[in-house]
Amino acid sequence: MLNENFVILGVAISLAGSLKYLIDTIAGKVKPNKVTFFLWALAPLIAFAAQIKQGIGIISLATAAAGFTSLAIFAASFVNKKAIWKLSLFDLICGGLSLIGLALWYITQVGNLAIVFAILADGLAALPTITKAYYYPQTENGWTYLAAAISALIALLTIKVWSFAYYGFPLYILIVCLLIFYLVRFKIGKIKST
Repeated sequence: MLNENFVILGVAISLAGSLKYLIDTIAGKVKPNKVTFFLWALAPLIAFAAQIKQGIGIISLATAAAGFTSLAIFAASFVNKKAIWKLSLFDLICGGLSLIGLALWYITQVGNLAIVFAILADGLAALPTITKAYYYPQTENGWTYLAAAISALIALLTIKVWSFAYYGFPLYILIVCLLIFYLVRFKIGKIKST
């Protein structure tokens, strides 16, 4: 188990990866899915609030970093027309289901349940980007997702109390980011041109 201050290193790694993605978005090199990044901002920030409410402490910084960097990328996606990804019905359905998950969090107002609904909402928001990474890996930067996965892993390695409130969101981030990294880096999907 690492000292919990290592979370700061993980957050720094994640921020570096997100900064690269942000720059690539502004330059039009990557095309973030607006539904995904909007909800990737909203869901982690809700999970972060729930973690703070449960007294999680410094480990929750990884969740906060995921939310704030996604918000910055979402905003940057409006800067360059080359960075625009055409939204599909699938994207909008996933986004709508994600919002339902967030509404369920609001209705319950219970810490662990809020984290579950935030993970569900974030996962539904991730589906369009996972699909995009499968078919159009050239529109993504896999290293950004690897940096986020490393940050989540470091957060997990600092946990002293193994309860869902501590490990739920970082474990989810680790899994989904490794999946997207793998799809983008190794281009194992049925690649289509944009």
